[in-house]
Amino acid sequence: MIGLDLSLTCTGVAGEGWTTTIRPRAKLRSHSRLALILDAVVDHIRGADLVVIEGPSFGGGVRHRHEDLAGLRVMVRHACWRRGIPYAVVPPSCRALYATGKGSGSKGAVRDEVRQRYGIECDGPGRYDQADAYVLLAMGLHHLGQPLAVVPDTHRRGLDGCTWPDTEGLAA
Repeated sequence: MIGLDLSLTCTGVAGEGWTTTIRPRAKLRSHSRLALILDAVVDHIRGADLVVIEGPSFGGGVRHRHEDLAGLRVMVRHACWRRGIPYAVVPPSCRALYATGKGSGSKGAVRDEVRQRYGIECDGPGRYDQADAYVLLAMGLHHLGQPLAVVPDTHRRGLDGCTWPDTEGLAA
């Protein structure tokens, strides 16, 4: 199981008990940047039973990069499909709700919850991306009936707004 918080500048990646980031050099643009991120993601998803990907945020702040970021999400989903790996798409508000109990929970609150609930320290420039990826991983495991920790009912509602693949027969 892998959680992915896709970004053009700092993609968060998480597996059970670990997180990392994919950070392209600032000078890389367009196809070169997308290729670097995709290749690194493919290295992480090899052998995964399920990949949980954060879906698009329709808020402000990324309009000028919207097309490349949307393309990256499609490329990653296609890479999963080509390898026969089911994937789920989780709206950002569902990720925040699962982590904090509020769909508008801040990046800092999500990071704090990852530290408290799962004992995972997310530090450095990609700390919020790592924390988001870890919550996505936790949601996927919870969806499969293998929660990493006890999650309050108010938080569990975050699972309901996600697009889950048919995972019958998958072992978490």
